[in-house]
Amino acid sequence: MSGFDLSAILGNPEYTAMLLHGIKMTFIIYAGSWSMAMALALLLLALRLSPFRFGDPLVAAYVSYHRNVPTLVQLMLWYFGIFTLMPSGVATWLAVHNAEAIFAVIGLGLCQAAYFSEDLRSGVRSVSPGQMQAARALGHGYLSAMRFVIMPQGVRNALPPLINHSVSLFKNSSLAVVIGASELTHAVKEIENLSFRTFEIYLIGTVLYLFFSLVIMSIGAYLSMRTDPARSARA
Repeated sequence: MSGFDLSAILGNPEYTAMLLHGIKMTFIIYAGSWSMAMALALLLLALRLSPFRFGDPLVAAYVSYHRNVPTLVQLMLWYFGIFTLMPSGVATWLAVHNAEAIFAVIGLGLCQAAYFSEDLRSGVRSVSPGQMQAARALGHGYLSAMRFVIMPQGVRNALPPLINHSVSLFKNSSLAVVIGASELTHAVKEIENLSFRTFEIYLIGTVLYLFFSLVIMSIGAYLSMRTDPARSARA
């Protein structure tokens, strides 16, 4: 085998097809887990802000578990543990419909929801209490004030950590390789086994993860700029 040669990977149709499939699966897992995490984070935030006394300790316990147990362990618990305890009919259906990707979405989504919920809670808490008082004085009820006054400001304040954790979620999608999900890292390992071009394929994988992470960060920076109240005032 000759020296460094990227064309040995990029010029091979089979390898490029494997990379493209891995990229597609990575974004499917990322989009699914991000959507699940954000929906659940909003629910957790609502529980924490609700007047029900049981809401806050339940959410605190949820957040503590998911932030203190490694994401890799959580994924393995779902796939190698909970999956095996499911009824045979459910397990068969999951196996037919790409159980590895499904459990990657579930595991990553549940874990990331803990981080997103704390980001949103910090954003809401950073809104001045006077905003709620002003909204109520203008005739808004509690829910209306939260929806139209507090939450828009809270989400805007939470954008920086939300963006950072969104990038972290994209990178953590590579952990799905341990449960057999055919995402980008899985494709990289398979190509390495077939081509014996270790440096070339891992370099390509590194560049791809870097590129997509920077794209996500750029989108986040654009959203932050668009929602900047100072920019809106100047416009």
